[in-house]
Amino acid sequence: MRLRLPRWAAVTAVLAVLAGAGTWTAVASDEPPPVHRADKALDINGVRLDTSYFTSGGDGRRPAVLLGHGFGGSKNDVRAHAEQLARDGYAVLTWSARGFGDSTGEIGLNDPDHEVADVRKLIDWLADRPEVLLDKAGDPRVGVTGASYGGAISLLAAGHDPRVDAIAPQITYWNLADALFPNGVFKKLWAGIFFSAGDQRAGAGTAGAKADADGCGRFTAELCSLYQRVAVGGKPDAAARALLEARSPSAVGADIKVPALIVQGQSDSLFTLAQSDAMARTLTANGAPVAVDWIAGGHDGGDRETERVERRISTWFDRWLKRDASADTGPAFRVSRTGGVDSTDGQATLRAATADRYPGLTAATETFALAGPPQTFANPAGAAPPAISAVPGLGGGLSGLSSLGVGLSLDFPGQFARFDAKPQTGAVRITGTPTVRVKVTSTAADGSAVLFAKVYDVGPDGRQQVLPSQLVTPVRVEDAKAGRSVTLTLPAIDHEVEAGHRLRLVLAATDLGYASPAVPAGYTVAVEGPLTVPTAPGLDTQAAALPWWVWGLPLLGLAVAAALLLTARRRTTAPAPDPELTSVPLQITGLSKKYAGGDRYSVKDLSFRVEQGQVLGLLGPNGAGKTTTLRMLMGLIRPDEGEIRVFGQAIRPGAPVLSRVGSFVEGAGFLPHLSGRENLELYWKATGRPAEDARVDDALRIANLGSALERAVRTYSQGMRQRLAIAQAMLGLPDLLILDEPTNGLDPPQIREMREVMIRYAAEGRTVIVSSHLLAEVEQSCTHLVVMDRGQLVQAGPVAEITGSGDTLLVTLAGDVDDPLVEKIGALPGVGSAARADGGILVRLDGADATALIGDLVRLDVPLTGVGPHRRLEDAFLTLIGGGSA
Repeated sequence: MRLRLPRWAAVTAVLAVLAGAGTWTAVASDEPPPVHRADKALDINGVRLDTSYFTSGGDGRRPAVLLGHGFGGSKNDVRAHAEQLARDGYAVLTWSARGFGDSTGEIGLNDPDHEVADVRKLIDWLADRPEVLLDKAGDPRVGVTGASYGGAISLLAAGHDPRVDAIAPQITYWNLADALFPNGVFKKLWAGIFFSAGDQRAGAGTAGAKADADGCGRFTAELCSLYQRVAVGGKPDAAARALLEARSPSAVGADIKVPALIVQGQSDSLFTLAQSDAMARTLTANGAPVAVDWIAGGHDGGDRETERVERRISTWFDRWLKRDASADTGPAFRVSRTGGVDSTDGQATLRAATADRYPGLTAATETFALAGPPQTFANPAGAAPPAISAVPGLGGGLSGLSSLGVGLSLDFPGQFARFDAKPQTGAVRITGTPTVRVKVTSTAADGSAVLFAKVYDVGPDGRQQVLPSQLVTPVRVEDAKAGRSVTLTLPAIDHEVEAGHRLRLVLAATDLGYASPAVPAGYTVAVEGPLTVPTAPGLDTQAAALPWWVWGLPLLGLAVAAALLLTARRRTTAPAPDPELTSVPLQITGLSKKYAGGDRYSVKDLSFRVEQGQVLGLLGPNGAGKTTTLRMLMGLIRPDEGEIRVFGQAIRPGAPVLSRVGSFVEGAGFLPHLSGRENLELYWKATGRPAEDARVDDALRIANLGSALERAVRTYSQGMRQRLAIAQAMLGLPDLLILDEPTNGLDPPQIREMREVMIRYAAEGRTVIVSSHLLAEVEQSCTHLVVMDRGQLVQAGPVAEITGSGDTLLVTLAGDVDDPLVEKIGALPGVGSAARADGGILVRLDGADATALIGDLVRLDVPLTGVGPHRRLEDAFLTLIGGGSA
């Protein structure tokens, strides 16, 4: 919003600009230095690797970082992180691993003789770069980081090349055989996703022909043979284990002695917390500095906490590569815990628990007696239908909400045994791996049994049960014809069991994610001891972490009222308040506005209503009338027809109710010769309100301008001015917040922070209206939408209703299904229709929910790999407005 400044202020501004004109070029720019990227294909070890090299700043030498990508991806996936590391003072080299992106060669799953050897050559290349700091000739100061596949290569590089100085592996494996064949059971769903990802990447020529012949894409022949052998037999053999172990970091664990920041995901049924525990124990025993960070998300979805983790990685490298002893590398152990849930988007909010040492998975245990006689249950023929725990890609991280009583699990009657503890008299926090001893008897011909052990958190009514992080432990028990006693180590979790809840041990015969024996058999299980759970009492739980924006956002509305006073516009008498609308933030009825001097409408007959707690996105192509609507809402221009009421009060220029509204519309006007801080203070003084009500310090933290706050605004970049304008809009605590394109000029981390602010702000009972052309951001942050086109309302309602995500789901598959099976899906109860679509089967629900659908699909033996919403907001938007641009 543009302010009409007093005459003295305008004169002062002009004089200041003139006075500063002679020194303009001497003022330091706050823009970050540009990042230079050089793309190059390097011929290494008989293959061609596609690489990118990032540098920023001056010509001096700096440490280097190798940044690997995840499985199925390429160097392009880590470009943003590489650019940030370059700005932080590192020379960064990214590359597409063999068989991925534009690199040639076959996928060897980080084979020491191939992928790891490639990394050693990349370190050689860095040693020849004039920008890279050397410890000695041929030995660059280098760190390695990456997630999943790229995380494993960081560990392997440190174990195979003594020139590596520090590592930061993320959500990765220590022993790939243990990850894919846990306790002798084949993790078939994740293994299938692995190999299908490699198959999709198959290229032309010999690699493409190979994919057509054997379905293994660019995998090496020995890996292809391994997968097909195990997938068909359903049971891993010794040769398969030996091959995967030889390509795992555990094979060179004794040689990894460099500082390691280990980041692992709690929502991860692929690479569990047990994998990071093995890393931490081994590296600590080697004498290396180690920090462990359990993030909320993982391969199963959820919040990967990308911005925070990347900042911590930079600080870690500052300490161990730049040798900056003042760098704060954070606690030795950190775990993200759910601190609540946002009512606007259903996403978990996070807080941290920390300790000055990593407690491991078995610290300070408590025991709970389990009741129940020996129980007999069946492994069904064909191991179908299977029980359900984790389903990769389902729910976008549903496991992250398990501590809030939300989850998905399914055990079929007659296929499991259960044993309950007594209800808790007080809350218990489980941090680590519970254990229990049981006796298993099997009627199978070979005397074996395959079981899936899990611990449920059962509510006071005895019916509601939640599986923490959706995790199970598979175990193969041999020689159990006469009964065999085994100690089960259950999944590592961080989960609080509330008072009144109880723990329930379940042992099931099947699980969707794993291979079970196809031959039917009967199992009998008896508990032989209590359930032992670790509690890790030394953790210090912090208050729920909130972004800086949250503290200042509620301050917004009174600033707009002050701006209206400064415009000195004439007030008119407003209609009487409507007592029935006193709790309604906004109601627009029949609103119309013609273009000046013409008969065409910029807004025509617009009506919609906004309720408390909503984050409403105002969408439309250029010229749809969005900004005109917002300007009328703020009293900056008068409508030709219709009415706008805010909390029951009719809007007119200078209306008192505008003190409850805050806005950022059409940018902000600043005095260029004053500092950012002085501009905010002057703005607030003009409102006539006490200085202590402004919460200026909170607004300045939100602006995140650092030392630039004390510099003249004339030296600011566009992005800095945008952040200062948003901080100005946050002065006061408005009940209704209006933001017009608030993310212009902001970088991706700041855009994400603004998104979280809007969500949290509305969750406190206030209301946000945001106009934006970034449809992905609107879809993630808004609860409701108003779509306009050519000045008129096209559609209004909840986001899920407009996108169709509430009743249309895409079921992704591990393999092809025939037409009769698709027809059976369409005939299921609560299903309106089922049809083939790109990527799987499109299912329209008519009464059923996603959980019921999954259970029915499992019963029909549908090889599903995930279930999710079909239509994105972009698709819906383009459909509604006929393909215009936002």
